[in-house]
Amino acid sequence: MPDHRAFGGEFAGRVALVTGAGQGIGAAVTCALTALGATVAATDRAADTVFALASTLTDEFKDNPSAGTVTPFPLDVTDVHAVEDTVDRVERELGPVDILVNVAGILRTAPAIELTDEDWAETFAVNTTGVFHLSRAVVRRMAPRRRGCVVTVASNAAGIPRPQMAAYAASKAAAVMFTKCLGLEMARTGIRCNVVAPGSTDTPMQRALWTDASGPATVIDGDPHPDAYRTGIPLGRIALPEDIADAVVFLASDRARQITMHDLYVDGGATLR
Repeated sequence: MPDHRAFGGEFAGRVALVTGAGQGIGAAVTCALTALGATVAATDRAADTVFALASTLTDEFKDNPSAGTVTPFPLDVTDVHAVEDTVDRVERELGPVDILVNVAGILRTAPAIELTDEDWAETFAVNTTGVFHLSRAVVRRMAPRRRGCVVTVASNAAGIPRPQMAAYAASKAAAVMFTKCLGLEMARTGIRCNVVAPGSTDTPMQRALWTDASGPATVIDGDPHPDAYRTGIPLGRIALPEDIADAVVFLASDRARQITMHDLYVDGGATLR
């Protein structure tokens, strides 16, 4: 894990709500914010994962006086009523939400013409509508307070076509533009809305795409075959979840106070941007 001690309790006194916190990038974001003093509401529809994470982090940071706390909240971001109820509960039990990090996401792969209606609908329900549900619920409450920030974790697939990933890429592109439009509308209130776009990251979602031990090397090297048309990773490494969490933490911090509607690619140069 990166050493966050240099920033002490940078987020002390702030409440953060993180979706998709049970594993991968969401868990890394939760850990980083907690290490920096935030009071974190960790949400995931897999309830056991967020309860386990909260227990692990509570034990890990018990001797760190500048660390924050983690409270688990089971949540399905596709359920608008559950979202409203959970945000109400978080604000009632932990305090006003200062930081929202939209991480929850799913991946359904298939050629575009073979995607099922269910694949398409479920992908957008989580990756796009889930971002809408949480952002609307939280920012409505932030607006009268005239403070807060939203960071949506999207994907570099939102900016470059990928075979077999039409639903995922389209859903992430929609989430990116929603977040930027929200940022424009809320700018005069002081609420900032930004996007982090990871490339290939060592998470369960990424590993599910690998069919054998050559998976990581193929991702790094790229594949010009017509089935892939994939550029490799110039930096020569697959990201760790902590690499993405560091970008999220920066955009959520006062160090990024002049940044809004930005789309930060964290992909080792894979999209050649």
